[in-house]
Amino acid sequence: MIDLLLAEPETKEIRVLDNFSSGRLEHLDQHKNDPRLKIIQLDLLDLEKAVPHFAGVDQVFHLAANPDARWGIANTRLDLEQETVVTYNVLDAMRRNSVPQIITSSSGTVYGDVGTTVTHENLGPCLPVSLYGAGKVAAEALITAFCATFGLRAIILRFGNIVGERTTHGAIYDFMKQLAKNSAELKVLGNGLQAKPYVYVRDLVGALQFAGRKCLKLPPSKFDVFNVAPDGASSVRFIAEDLVEQLGFKGRTKIIYGSTAGGWPGDVAQSRMDSSKIRKAGYILPRSSDEAVQFAISRIIEWLPQRKGAEDDLRLPPDAVLKKCAS
Repeated sequence: MIDLLLAEPETKEIRVLDNFSSGRLEHLDQHKNDPRLKIIQLDLLDLEKAVPHFAGVDQVFHLAANPDARWGIANTRLDLEQETVVTYNVLDAMRRNSVPQIITSSSGTVYGDVGTTVTHENLGPCLPVSLYGAGKVAAEALITAFCATFGLRAIILRFGNIVGERTTHGAIYDFMKQLAKNSAELKVLGNGLQAKPYVYVRDLVGALQFAGRKCLKLPPSKFDVFNVAPDGASSVRFIAEDLVEQLGFKGRTKIIYGSTAGGWPGDVAQSRMDSSKIRKAGYILPRSSDEAVQFAISRIIEWLPQRKGAEDDLRLPPDAVLKKCAS
């Protein structure tokens, strides 16, 4: 998102507020000499420290959250704090500084476990099955309430699963770490038939940019909600098999699947999302779910040898024989 905003000549300043618990400073290195980028390392749970940094801001892109639903199983306060309390703090900091609009990242997890039902924005009630999804539902409710009470404008984007370079979690990340240690086998949580819609990260950034423009046109106190995901879904088996193939391990790596339909407690094994509303509004994702997965894997493979100052041990398997994937 920062890459795109800094590429726009009308951008005067971007303030990044992050505790970098999951984000990586290395991902901002290419912009470190751009005086328009201000990086403020702080915890958004500290409202009073956050408030001054919202002064003079025209628009907020609220992307702060726990990035992995599994983490909330061990720490049950995590999603309460990182989705709900942090969202309240952002909204109140906006209110105190008269910031007029917010674009926020929500998730298809808000719909709960509805199987292969194709979910649309008016489906309800939202009954999430993970603490992550519950935190997102609560955050959405706070946003709409602040809009109605204090005259803010908001666009809520409910994302499918996000994949791409600069990855810090998720199935591809987990599989790559396994294969870097032992390319002879790959263990998969669940039976691999879990299937969800996947979005390539830079395509998703295009949706955020679109939402930013659309939010400007909303009257005060109004908000809108859009799904952002391709039609259909990609299975975990497809992800595992394509990664193995792109690394040159096809026929050599044994993929070992579990027996359960879901990967972990709270996992939504099947998800389908209807994004016709945002398409009609003017934004169309350029890739199908399978295309997004394949392209993301190819970009991750290209990115890993190039990155510097890595803050984790994610790396290519040393015995990989790489294949090129079409863009």
